[in-house]
Amino acid sequence: MPQATAQGTQGFAERFAGRAADGHFRDAQGLTVSSIGLGTYLGEADAATDAAYTEAVVTAVRGGVNVLDAAINYRFQRSERSIGAALRRLDAEGFAREELVICTKGGYLTPDGEMPRDPRAYFQREFFDPGICSPQDIAGGCHCMTPRYLEDQLGRSLRNLRVDCVDVYYLHNPGESQLAEVSREAFLLRLRRAFEFLEAQVAAGRIRFYGLATWSSFRQDPRAQEYTSLEQIVKLAASVAGKDHHFRFVQLPFNLGMPEALLAANQKLDGEYVTLVRAAAALGISLIGSAALLQARLRNLPPLAGEALGQPSDLLNALQFARSAPGMTTALVGMSRAAHVAENLRLVSVPPAAQEQFLRLFERKE
Repeated sequence: MPQATAQGTQGFAERFAGRAADGHFRDAQGLTVSSIGLGTYLGEADAATDAAYTEAVVTAVRGGVNVLDAAINYRFQRSERSIGAALRRLDAEGFAREELVICTKGGYLTPDGEMPRDPRAYFQREFFDPGICSPQDIAGGCHCMTPRYLEDQLGRSLRNLRVDCVDVYYLHNPGESQLAEVSREAFLLRLRRAFEFLEAQVAAGRIRFYGLATWSSFRQDPRAQEYTSLEQIVKLAASVAGKDHHFRFVQLPFNLGMPEALLAANQKLDGEYVTLVRAAAALGISLIGSAALLQARLRNLPPLAGEALGQPSDLLNALQFARSAPGMTTALVGMSRAAHVAENLRLVSVPPAAQEQFLRLFERKE
């Protein structure tokens, strides 16, 4: 099945020799990935936004971005379809599927295209009556990760994206959605069954890697209800598929307002609490930072940010921070318009901040 490959993604990076700065492309699980990725979360569920996202994706790939991120529930499946339309255009321009790292997520119940007038009747007809899932499988009224449901959702995502294989398939906010309703023991059992299904999909060639896309569970204090231990999750994956398991990615917010992955020693590793960045490196997990610009709210930064990071605007300094952090692979930015892409991709030709620049942001806080 066509999927991102080591040779294809390296070839993508070579397209930008002389244009992309050293450090813009990095290794993630044997793939060459861009330090900036395009996210597709926000926007209206309408044709104009669909077209704008498609244009943004095409512009991003032409400019040196090969990490494209979606979720089936983003804009009621329309974000995946916008990426699918862009992939068709890019293929016609000579960009091979093997050059691009396509990521999506499953877990949330979502309508198709728009919010139905009667959501309860829609979900009954679409999921409960056919036996895809039952009301007892649903957590918080909106989340499900049973194998049968994930099989349905993965199939829909593949059709939406117009691909045969997703490179990274994330379970979407499982801890945040499930642990408020089920015990940790029950949660881990549900996660095990999901991992068994996902490993089978790797064997079938429908996904290449899988992971968890989270909002708060990896950033929390270990005593928090929704807290997730990376070491525990990796051990779970290894118990399912051995040391060559395919649980290799974690996505979580990382930005100037949410730097916990780098600063909070909340992950237990061999009996010692360390940061998520350190735990991920030791456990062979690639970290992807979401919300790099916190939905464009990272404005009016203190002068120190500009002095340390050296970019001409607050948002570019915020993105430079997110893509430069040691241990973070790719900084995802929601970009629904080509103009946003062009502005953010000014950093493709700029090296990531050197360690001494990066550390200046923290030294003056003491």
